[in-house]
Amino acid sequence: MRRHIRTIVIGLLGVGLMAFVLRGADLDRVADAVLSARLDLLGLAVLAMIATYLARAVRWCYLLEPLGRVRLGGALRATVMGFAATAILPGRVGEILRPYVLARREQLSVSAAIGTVVLERLLDIVVILAIFGLSVAAFAPNLGSEPGALLPALYAGAIAAGGLALGTLVLACAAATNPEAVGRGVARVTSTLPAGLSSGLARVSHRFSEGLGVMRRPGPLVWALAWTVFVWVSISAGIWLVSVAFGVDMPPSGAGILLVLVVLGVAVPTPAGVGGYHAAFQVGATTLFAASAESAVGAGLVAHAISFVPVTIGGVVLMACEGVHLTSISRLAGAAAGRTEPDARVEDER
Repeated sequence: MRRHIRTIVIGLLGVGLMAFVLRGADLDRVADAVLSARLDLLGLAVLAMIATYLARAVRWCYLLEPLGRVRLGGALRATVMGFAATAILPGRVGEILRPYVLARREQLSVSAAIGTVVLERLLDIVVILAIFGLSVAAFAPNLGSEPGALLPALYAGAIAAGGLALGTLVLACAAATNPEAVGRGVARVTSTLPAGLSSGLARVSHRFSEGLGVMRRPGPLVWALAWTVFVWVSISAGIWLVSVAFGVDMPPSGAGILLVLVVLGVAVPTPAGVGGYHAAFQVGATTLFAASAESAVGAGLVAHAISFVPVTIGGVVLMACEGVHLTSISRLAGAAAGRTEPDARVEDER
């Protein structure tokens, strides 16, 4: 019953956000804007977006290096399936499905693989904020007072997120340095719980900390950071290409500011960020770049489709080939998160 209520609430949230996006737009003019958009720039945006998923897989291989050598093909398949699951279902279950699928194929610890995904997100935050800072430095002096309170709000959010990310990275570095100490610490904290549960949480924490092991290896960590920069520069380039294709007067530096808004929009817990992505894109395009409502709505719809439709189609096909069904994704995620055997590998779970 609770799950159904949650699904209804998320659905209403998505509908409400889409109503906000479309409230001031003439739908006929939106259709005209979509039909008249430059196809050459949209084609380049599709290529840029496809490149981001390949880059994510390469980066993941570097982060997984302390756990074992992982084939790029396996990392790419799991990445595409994970993002497809996140695009279809609420709750970002793809973030659990992705390491679970890879661990099953590559005989890795599931908890450690999940640790690498957490480290990915920390690197993402650091790079996104760096791009935002450079974009503001290059673009904001030309804005005057037009954006109102939008940029100050983004500044405050960026400072808070940056501080949280840096603090978490420090903790992750400490955990990576001594996973055994993490396991012992969790065992002490949970000592009042039943013995089986306490020891299981300690083992999972130990293995999770092992997934942060790349922080002890400067070479792979630097490469992972470089590929993270490539991922987000490519996403920014895709946003800029789509915007220009719709006639939005956006300099390349402006795409880094719109990127932050879009990332915040995708954080809304609707499948594929529907509604949240579109609202963030529209607010940024109209407020910062004086785009018309119709151009902003059309560009947001197409940019969202480019970001999620190809990977969703590819991921569904791969899930069918792997025998992973949408109805079982939540169960798989729960199994991955709840794995507590001390030396278990995923072949034991088949």
